[in-house]
Order: sequence, then structure tokens, then C-alpha cells
Amino acid sequence: MSQTTTNSEAVAVATEVKQLGRPVNANSVRQQKLAKVAELKAQGLEIKRGRKPVETSKNQAKLARFEALRAQGVEIKRGRPKVVKAEVVAVEPEMVTAD
Repeated sequence: MSQTTTNSEAVAVATEVKQLGRPVNANSVRQQKLAKVAELKAQGLEIKRGRKPVETSKNQAKLARFEALRAQGVEIKRGRPKVVKAEVVAVEPEMVTAD
């Protein structure tokens, strides 16, 4: 015969969870940075990541040009433009008859 368990026993077993992974050091640089970011988010401030763009670079000029074209309503397509190949029409030679 198998043993049956009650719901209360099953819940007690499910709430008992072991901590997995490495222990967290609250004084580490990463944890301090994460705490600072969480604090800024709670205040509603903007959090910037990555390298700051150089405003005079060619890439920024290109992006500004694309934004200006979008504002004018021009459709900007990505990638290399398609090359339209001209169709060659075969012409049958006329038969020349000797009189």
C-alpha cells in the first residue's frame, strides 16, 4: 500500500527551498552598483548605459540625415538596393529567300 500525504504536508515541503549558487557579497562593487541603479530607478531618474556618442561623427550625421528623411515621410529601406536586370528579348532572324 502506498502512503497518502495531506495538502498541508505537501505545502510544507514545497516552501522549503535551498539557496542555489554562490553566496552574494553585499559589499562587492557589483552589488553596490546594482543597489545604486535600483535607487535611481526608484527615484524615476534616467539610467544611461554604454559609450556616449560623438556628435560630430559620420555615423551621427548619417543617423540625423535618416531622421530628417523620415520626418519628411520618405520610406527608408534597409540593405543593398536591388538591381533590376534588363530582360533580353530574343528576335528571330528573318528568312531571306533567293529569287
